[in-house]
Amino acid sequence: MAELRSVDPRTLHVSPNNPRRTPVPPAMDEQLVASIRAVGIIQPPCVIAKDGGLEIAVGNRRVKAAITAGLEAIDVLVCTPGEAADAMRAVAENLIRASMSSVDIWRAIERLEAQGWNEQAIGDALALPVRTVRRLKLLAQLHPAMLDVMALGSMPNEEQLRTIAAATREEQAQVWKKHKPKKGQTDVAWYEVARALAKRRMPASAAKFGDDLAKAYGIVWEDDLFAPPGEDSRYTTNVEGFFAAQQEWLQDNLPERGTLLPVNDYGQGQLPKKAERVYSKPGKTDLVGHYIDVRTGAVETVAYRLPEPKKAGKPADGTRSTPGDTAGAPADGDDTPSVRARPDVTQKGVAMIGDLRTEALHQALADMPIEDDTLLGLLVLAFGGDNVTVDSGSGLSGDDRRAVCGGIVEGGVLTADLDLLRQAARRMLIGVLSCRENRSQSGPFARIAGEAIGASLRLPNMATEEFLSCVSRGTLETAARTEGVRVEPRAKDTRARMITRFKDGTFVYPGALFRLTPEELAAAAERRHGRSGAGWVGPATGDDGEDGGGDDDAEPEAGDEDDAGFEREAA
Repeated sequence: MAELRSVDPRTLHVSPNNPRRTPVPPAMDEQLVASIRAVGIIQPPCVIAKDGGLEIAVGNRRVKAAITAGLEAIDVLVCTPGEAADAMRAVAENLIRASMSSVDIWRAIERLEAQGWNEQAIGDALALPVRTVRRLKLLAQLHPAMLDVMALGSMPNEEQLRTIAAATREEQAQVWKKHKPKKGQTDVAWYEVARALAKRRMPASAAKFGDDLAKAYGIVWEDDLFAPPGEDSRYTTNVEGFFAAQQEWLQDNLPERGTLLPVNDYGQGQLPKKAERVYSKPGKTDLVGHYIDVRTGAVETVAYRLPEPKKAGKPADGTRSTPGDTAGAPADGDDTPSVRARPDVTQKGVAMIGDLRTEALHQALADMPIEDDTLLGLLVLAFGGDNVTVDSGSGLSGDDRRAVCGGIVEGGVLTADLDLLRQAARRMLIGVLSCRENRSQSGPFARIAGEAIGASLRLPNMATEEFLSCVSRGTLETAARTEGVRVEPRAKDTRARMITRFKDGTFVYPGALFRLTPEELAAAAERRHGRSGAGWVGPATGDDGEDGGGDDDAEPEAGDEDDAGFEREAA
């Protein structure tokens, strides 16, 4: 016969035979403490007399929580000792229990509120965030027939429940007629129910506009109780009003050198004709286009550069033509179409490499240690580049260059201050040397200069979706194997693994390094000795040089057929 006795919980001894050896999550202990503080211990622990004291047979967590809650005394059941019975009690008490379903918990909360408990008090007593209590109360917005099925154990996941609860009761009832289970069954295709009730949501986190514009366009923010705590989880289903308010804000707050871009069929900003996208830090003459992403509603930006006006004496299309250059033209009388191999890197990828190289080169020129003899050699290389007359890759104009020169001249005499000379040399080199795939490209000398000062160390992480989507499948898989990344059946999955692998590291595509390949050195030598009319075409692209040569004026816009076809294959 068990005896009910009131004791100080601190005098009870912990059983060495407690079957629960693995600690429970701290949150569950906190929940138990909060419950004991609110309503006390509902089921007294079971203890046995042993060695002149009382040892806990069942209820170790309750005793520990009572001590944490500061209780001076608790009720315990003093049971008759029995080794086999005690062991079974301890296991059964921890194992044979059933948690409440979400529907039962919501109905219990509803009863508690009817008896005067508010959300905060319920949360404190059950150690639940008030947000969780409110989320459970969303079940009150569900069609009663849906609730009845959920109570039988068929529950949608949180994402589906959020979608269903956001719809009106009338909409839910209409959809339920089509998707309710047959009589005697409980299985429901909740994903179909959620899909039928889904409404597009625009997040407040993407909104640039304030409360005034929101009110003017009839935008009402609702709280997404299923979103992670600590972030702005508000949203609106007034999609048209959201985009109108976002557009008005953008027009009123367009920065200097900012432009509004139209959106193409893929929801991306469409650059002006013949504009060149800038993947590195924009220069002072570059423009920044703004557009609203049609999928997320966020304001996105893209830097670009417009071509310079044509100068007299150059070909009308702006290309650097050379005698006998017939690249891309079919032979007379030959109607057979040429088969063009897919390049390792698309034109867009080559342009990105050029921009990234130029940024790395300029950073290295700005602050890497350079010996004076090397610096003088670099200056000679710079002015031997293909882009002299100087079409600066950093936006350095003629006036800027004259200002650099003026800084090292005093009274018509060249300064003897070595620090001033070094700084001026670095600034001039930054203004002259360029690897960009446009008319500012300096040719192989910029690559040689970059290799000489270790500019490859300044190249950024190229394991990005934007760059890897420009790489052929074979090249991508070779890079993945080299880096120990598993190659997946689909190229986009391999890209994802590469991006994850280098999330906190740096991957540099070998073809983007500054060191010239043997093929590039041979091409440069042929050109230098006048044995080739092809011109310097930059990084090897795996084809006949057609992609890399000439100005951007002669290339298709971003999204041209060559790039689009290649990216579809890579995907």
